[in-house]
Amino acid sequence: MKKFKPALHWQILVAIVLAVIYGIIFPTKYKITNETYESLSSKAVSAGLDEEQLLEIELLTKKPALSKNSFIEELSKIDKKSSENLQELILAEAKYNPQLNYVSWIGDIFMRALKMIIIPLILTSIISGIANIGSAGNFGRLGLKTMLYYLSTSTFAILSGLFFVNIIKPGIGIDSNLTGNIDNVDLVKTPFSETLINIIPENIFEAFANQQMLSVIFFALLFGFFITRVSNKSRTFMTNFFNSSFEVMMKVTMFIILFTPLGIFGIVAKTIAENTDNLKELFESLGLYSVTVLLGLSFHALVTLPLIVKFVAKSDPWNHFKVMRAALLTAFSTSSSSATLSLTMESVKNGSGVSNKVSGFTLPLGATINMDGTALYECVAALFIAQAYGYDLSVGEQIIVVATALLASIGAASIPMAGLVMLSVVLSAVDLPLVGIVLILPVDRILDMFRTSVNVWSDSCGAVTVAKTEGEKLLIDD
Repeated sequence: MKKFKPALHWQILVAIVLAVIYGIIFPTKYKITNETYESLSSKAVSAGLDEEQLLEIELLTKKPALSKNSFIEELSKIDKKSSENLQELILAEAKYNPQLNYVSWIGDIFMRALKMIIIPLILTSIISGIANIGSAGNFGRLGLKTMLYYLSTSTFAILSGLFFVNIIKPGIGIDSNLTGNIDNVDLVKTPFSETLINIIPENIFEAFANQQMLSVIFFALLFGFFITRVSNKSRTFMTNFFNSSFEVMMKVTMFIILFTPLGIFGIVAKTIAENTDNLKELFESLGLYSVTVLLGLSFHALVTLPLIVKFVAKSDPWNHFKVMRAALLTAFSTSSSSATLSLTMESVKNGSGVSNKVSGFTLPLGATINMDGTALYECVAALFIAQAYGYDLSVGEQIIVVATALLASIGAASIPMAGLVMLSVVLSAVDLPLVGIVLILPVDRILDMFRTSVNVWSDSCGAVTVAKTEGEKLLIDD
């Protein structure tokens, strides 16, 4: 009798549902334990805690675990003049969820394993793909098609967001009491010109160590291109070496993918447990804003991209979606295009039938610079903030928002809190207050899961589209 084994996407979906239930049953609370007090005592000087405050904090060790709001209320009794940064420090130290500790480590290990293979997978796939292209003319043609697709779909995504935010106007009438300061958010803006310069690494091994994706991709493109320019003997040896290396990396990838449902269970359980308060706020003050973002993302993912696959690639978008389900659920769970790259490549190559020549070039590049969902999100967020603060942006200013959101999306995939950094660039371009970012913080993490799924879906559709324009016959063709 054949043993029943559900498909990977069903395993992941079940893991997500169970994780949501687990996170709701065991939400993260806040408690000053003896260990927490000792940690805060060691940081007292740098944190600005005096002896009287430490004594008050020590008394909190006798309190039971509290919800976030109740715990903040207790903290306010210690010293109403305490800075918001100090409050955030104590909140971070006081997180208390022993039940979550039983499962969160699985997600941590899974993410470490995914991050471990990102650099070698990108390096071998791009070099292998470029080396197999054959000539400089083929390389230039493939690169031009890929960039044209990325720029086009990102622009379509931003325009979709612009349409919905102007129709729904979610920021009109938003509670002004939600505005505050953003001192506790670390926003480091990098000029676009500096981003371009940093593509060329001073030390490639440092770029590997710091996971500077644009630098790694630039080096891989350069290395792969010049493999095609050396003698036949060297070219054959190097091409075979990187083809073999890529094959080995895909085997390692498939091994890690086996543990995806367990890893996603740990990741989602932790996310839900630590954001129960935010989930409530999602359906209250920021409900209309969230709906606007989700409508824009849905239109782009379910209408624009499938139409491109159908009429430009002349392939079946539904067949392609079916082979991408596991990758999209993983992207949703991890909120990382880079972490999902290994599964995306496996799905596109073995499921849709795209060659390594195309997938090895387009997908690593797309995971770094093609962020349709994020670009749409930035546009909606910027106009939402403008509406909330009573700014009436002209058509010209909205065009600037579109252009800036498009440019700001390049190179942001590997930056912590990338969406907020990018948004600060967009807001600055039209002189909107950066403090407005605090309005969307409660739901940023939740919406990040949706926009990352759209990013990965767009990357995969791009690989299919470029492959068909290169004359490839795919497994998902009509």
